[in-house]
Amino acid sequence: MINSANWQPTAPIDLLLKRAKIIKKVREFFADRCILEVETPILSQAAVTDRHLSSFETIFSKPGIVDLQQGQKLSLITSPEYHMKRLIAAGSGPIFQICKCFRNQEEISRYHNPEFTMLEWYRIQFDMMQMINEVDDLFQLVLDSEPAEHISYQSAFIKYINIDPFDTSREQLTEAIEGLELGFDTKDVDIDTLLQVLFTFGIEPKIGQNKPTVVYHFPASQAALAEICCEDHRTAKRFEFYYQGVELANGFKELVNAKEQRARFERDNQERLANGIPAQVIDEYLLAAMEAGLPECSGVAVGLDRLIMLALKQQTISQVMSFNLENA
Repeated sequence: MINSANWQPTAPIDLLLKRAKIIKKVREFFADRCILEVETPILSQAAVTDRHLSSFETIFSKPGIVDLQQGQKLSLITSPEYHMKRLIAAGSGPIFQICKCFRNQEEISRYHNPEFTMLEWYRIQFDMMQMINEVDDLFQLVLDSEPAEHISYQSAFIKYINIDPFDTSREQLTEAIEGLELGFDTKDVDIDTLLQVLFTFGIEPKIGQNKPTVVYHFPASQAALAEICCEDHRTAKRFEFYYQGVELANGFKELVNAKEQRARFERDNQERLANGIPAQVIDEYLLAAMEAGLPECSGVAVGLDRLIMLALKQQTISQVMSFNLENA
């Protein structure tokens, strides 16, 4: 039930003014680097196949249709990635976007809201480390932070969990989770989920406290849109930034092989069905764009609400959003 007493914004007006100044600074950052700002659709005919993401769905009904369920099913985007890659394949050059994204089955918490603002950008001919450096430049500008510390996924596990994630057993992972006393049921859980639990609760709280930390070379099985490392096929060219206990960015050296991307989408759908989750329509427009020629590029998505929250020294993203879902 709606409580009309909660009509006020969740963020004070003075913080919304500061938020606007930060977004202006972000746009200036990209303008100085000649990166084009673009807009892409919020509604899409396809949804992501990642079984860990759930899209909001709606029905587009043309005039005269009485049964609304006979209209066209559309999804609210979880990220503008697919449309932005189509622009790159069409010759846009480097691009960025600030837009609303939506994730269903998302909690409302300090760092989460089903509707949120994302900053996403792509650089042509950038490798993973060049992209990491540019993200670091932006964070130093917005957060007034020191340069980021770098650590590989494997090194982080060895340092904080005393386990090599690429040379371990299910029993070792289960034992390590039990040592964290989370009460997490490890039965019928795949290896990637066990690794993610250990990373979330055993590593994330210990990194990026005094300055941002970038973790790179995640397992290939956890990077459906990233290029696999030639030096070690167990790892992918994927990275994430953390600061003060908050995940801020997720980036890739992008996969550009359409055949391999299709195989990964199909594998995602198989996993969804195996877990009792409906399969998603594969984005044929994206695959066609990749077949036409997606240039070598790297991309990154940044949770802009989280970044602004840290910049303004607030405790929750609701404090820097005009309205969260609870009073939207």
